Amino acid sequence: MLLWRKRRSLSKKILILSGSPKKNGNTAALVEWFTEGAASRGAQVELIHTAFLRFQFPGCTSCRACQKEAAYECVIEDDANLALGKMAAAEVIVMATPLYFFSASAQLKVIIDRMFSLYKWDNAAGTMKTVLKGKALVLLASAYEDVGMDALEKPFVLTADYTGMKFRSLLIPNAGESGEIRTKPGVREKTRALAEELA
Repeated sequence: MLLWRKRRSLSKKILILSGSPKKNGNTAALVEWFTEGAASRGAQVELIHTAFLRFQFPGCTSCRACQKEAAYECVIEDDANLALGKMAAAEVIVMATPLYFFSASAQLKVIIDRMFSLYKWDNAAGTMKTVLKGKALVLLASAYEDVGMDALEKPFVLTADYTGMKFRSLLIPNAGESGEIRTKPGVREKTRALAEELA
C-alpha cells in the first residue's frame, strides 16, 4: 500500500512552449486553459514563452557539433539551449502556436530547428537515438479562419512519428482575432479535458 501511495504522488512533468508574441491572445488562452486542466490533476507545469527568449542565432546553424558530443544538448549557449534541456526532462511537451502563413510562429520554429541537438545519428550504421522517444508531443493551435490547419499540424505529426512520441493535437479554426477564442463555446472545456487526460 505504501508503494502504491508513492507512485500516485509522483506528478507528471509537462513543459509548454508558447510561440505567440502576444501575452493575451488566443494562444495565451489555450495555454491558460491547458495549464488549469493539467494542474487540477496534480501535474507540474512549466511555461516558456519562446517569443521572449534570447537567441544567438535564428535557428540551427547546422554546425553538427552536437553530434560529436555525448550530451544531448546544443553547443550554442543561449535561452534555446535551456529550453531544450527542459524538453529532455519533461514527460509531456506541449507546443502552442497561432497559425502564421500555414505554419508555426517563427519564435517557436527556432526551438523546433534546434531540436536537432536532441538526436544522435550514426549514418554509417543507419541508426538514430533521441531523449525524446516515448514522450508525448501535444500541439495546441488556433487560426483566424479555417484554412491551413492541416498544413500546420503535418510537421508535428511527422516529428512525433519519426521520434517515437505519442502525438495529440487540439486545433481551433475560426478562433477569430486576438482574444476572441475566449468567446467560442466549448473550447475551454475541450482544452482542459485534453490536459486532464494527459496529466
